[in-house]
Amino acid sequence: MIHVETAIERPWPGGNWDALADRAVRAAIGASIYRGIALARAIVETSVRYTSDEEVQALNLSYRQKDKPTNVLSFPMVEADLLEAINTVDEGETLLGDIVLAHGVCEREAREKHASIEDHATHLIVHGALHLLGYDHEQGEAEAEAMEEIERIALATLGIDDPYAVRED
Repeated sequence: MIHVETAIERPWPGGNWDALADRAVRAAIGASIYRGIALARAIVETSVRYTSDEEVQALNLSYRQKDKPTNVLSFPMVEADLLEAINTVDEGETLLGDIVLAHGVCEREAREKHASIEDHATHLIVHGALHLLGYDHEQGEAEAEAMEEIERIALATLGIDDPYAVRED
């Protein structure tokens, strides 16, 4: 069973961010090779934190030695080689990991992409959830393309257009 815990902080506006995070995480897992996690009898928890650019910048500096905010950070809690075993566990709880979104960066990127902040945040959560599942776009072009394709599939199940399509405005 998938459980998504959220924390929504300033400057994120009011909205149904809890449901958005839940749908995005479920879509990412469902589009991945680990879709069986959705059927696990044990609780598989993911945390999504909507916060400020300043907090994300501090986390980015602390964990990645990059002194700037970024759109999304992911903190996996399960080693990649143990992911397949999650859906065989009958009880207990597994913390898949944490996803953290920066409001200002997300809002700016949404504007640049002519997307709603909700759609862009959904994309970022899907992207972050895939990182929790061991997907990586920094290991080469083939891995990046494979991850992007899974993102497209997950977002399509939510009625969101391909975020990687080239727009000619």
